[in-house]
Amino acid sequence: MDNALYVGLSRQMTLRRELDIVANNIANADTTGFKVESLLVQTDPAAPAFTLDGPKPVKFALDVGVARNFTPAALHNTSAPLDLGIEGPGFFKISATGGERYTRDGHFRMDDTGRLVTQAGQPVLDEGGGEITLDPLKGPVAIATDGTISQGTERIGKVAVVKFDTLSALDKAGDNLYRNTSNQQPQALTTAVVHQSMLENSNVNSINEITRMIEVTRAYESMAKMMDSTAELSRRSVERMGRTQ
Repeated sequence: MDNALYVGLSRQMTLRRELDIVANNIANADTTGFKVESLLVQTDPAAPAFTLDGPKPVKFALDVGVARNFTPAALHNTSAPLDLGIEGPGFFKISATGGERYTRDGHFRMDDTGRLVTQAGQPVLDEGGGEITLDPLKGPVAIATDGTISQGTERIGKVAVVKFDTLSALDKAGDNLYRNTSNQQPQALTTAVVHQSMLENSNVNSINEITRMIEVTRAYESMAKMMDSTAELSRRSVERMGRTQ
């Protein structure tokens, strides 16, 4: 009986984790460049359980990580000259305190020193790994589809867009950024198409996520009922054995 309760509890723990992830997806349905996440669950045999037919393996539900769907979403116009959206794959490269970070969120601005930065103030890097500095006195900022930035006739730099062979190497780092958790180095994406005054939508499908939330909630409730029934069956068995003695 105890084995069924332990297995049920392990499943409840993964369902609670999955519910948190689904709720986070829904909360970020309007977040620029957000990528929908899902929980990876696998069953692992633990120590054998002793049954009437002899020892048999017991499989528990285990949370083995979070998967992200990096499928690009649609772009929408913002009319802000420093907003950038990537058409297709790729990431902008950002300089952060802990090292380089990567993002699909191109909602950039100019700080007090003229640097092109994220909304959190982290510098956007160019193709050579340096910061991009703009001069308001040189006129409007024009950004070509290859990421080249110019003011008037002067070329200021080129926004770096990079790709990874294995996207599972990217892990969330806060502020809508990702960090590289592997030894693979990002590669310059020379075919990237960058659109000025546009931002990428989240790729969250709210209807799908709400449906998934209902399914997870029902599965959790069903598991709770099963565990209650198992506990009640165990209690009755103990009572009957006591009366028999």
